[in-house]
Amino acid sequence: MAAGFTMLEAGMVRAKNTTEILTKNIGLYSIAVIMYMLIGWNLMYESSGSLLPTFSFLLPASEPVTAEMARSGEATESYFSDFFFQVVFVATAMSIVSGAVAERMKLWSFLIFAVVLTGFIYPIQGLWSWGGGFLDQMGFSDFAGSAIVHMAGASAALAGVLVLGARKGKYGPRGEVRAIPGANLPLATLGTFILWLGWFGFNGGSELSVSSAGAANAVATIFMNTNLAAAGGVVAALLLARALFGKADLTMALNGAIAGLVSITAGPDTPSPLLAAFIGGVGGVLVVFSIVALDKLKIDDPVGAISAHGTAGIWGILAVLLSNPDATFGAQIAGLLSIFTFVFLASLVVWLILRFTLGIRASEEDEQKGMDVTECGMEAYPDFTAGRK
Repeated sequence: MAAGFTMLEAGMVRAKNTTEILTKNIGLYSIAVIMYMLIGWNLMYESSGSLLPTFSFLLPASEPVTAEMARSGEATESYFSDFFFQVVFVATAMSIVSGAVAERMKLWSFLIFAVVLTGFIYPIQGLWSWGGGFLDQMGFSDFAGSAIVHMAGASAALAGVLVLGARKGKYGPRGEVRAIPGANLPLATLGTFILWLGWFGFNGGSELSVSSAGAANAVATIFMNTNLAAAGGVVAALLLARALFGKADLTMALNGAIAGLVSITAGPDTPSPLLAAFIGGVGGVLVVFSIVALDKLKIDDPVGAISAHGTAGIWGILAVLLSNPDATFGAQIAGLLSIFTFVFLASLVVWLILRFTLGIRASEEDEQKGMDVTECGMEAYPDFTAGRK
């Protein structure tokens, strides 16, 4: 997942901002791992509250599930394997923010925000559902994180983009939208395929075991539905882009794949194959309309992350109702409203604090030169950009 996001984002930004986006991605992943180990995991899974967490720090010094416990049937999975699985989810949420604020945000302010999101904001809302909190008690259903991971990341990204503002030159004085093409679409496409592959672990792994025939069959169903939803998203986005723009827009197709994957993530275990493709297809349609709508509102998201993860995440939560008889409309809406409101407002506060202290927006001169030179002191493609003004 981390490799896929890195390649997708690096391909969708301009050449002069590539090294900085690569630095952000390897930095945020490492920060997520450290912060989740220090406090995030305990806030999310070792808290006794259903709304507010109880604070404790650090993982156990050694694996709590011993071989004797496993043999006796007292434990069915490793404690540390669960941590390793879950830590990639929190890093994924932060990766969504990275793409949305690309090409104009100060690197160190971004990394400080990563500390807060991965250590505190994400785990607190995660407690409410996967940690046995009040949303779980209400019956909120989100199998692998359409809202808990993806919409949460998009909510934090939206708050950041609103505080940050658009890239210089993105919108004209009369509201016209100016395209700013990415530098490496082959890399962006490869990143999308890597994410598509990673999603089998993301969704299939959420079954949490393959220790019985039933569990193994459930994982197979999840794999099949995840693949079908991604394919449905691509086809729907391509067709809609052709109808709207008269061209086969690759970037819309890539976001269609991501939107299809996000859409099925809340409930990949229950739909029929045809329904899974339909859910992904609706996600692909929604992401195109959402990207266009955000541009009209002058909300600048270079990679379409807010639409692919946020808009599609909302649809994914509601789509659970189509195949899961245990899910209720009231609980799904409560989950969406609770997660969005908390993550958006908490993130907004952090972004504003950073804005009025360290600052979050690169200077106009630095943005013009490119974040690679000003933030990292090196360029990803020096042979191509050496003569650039």
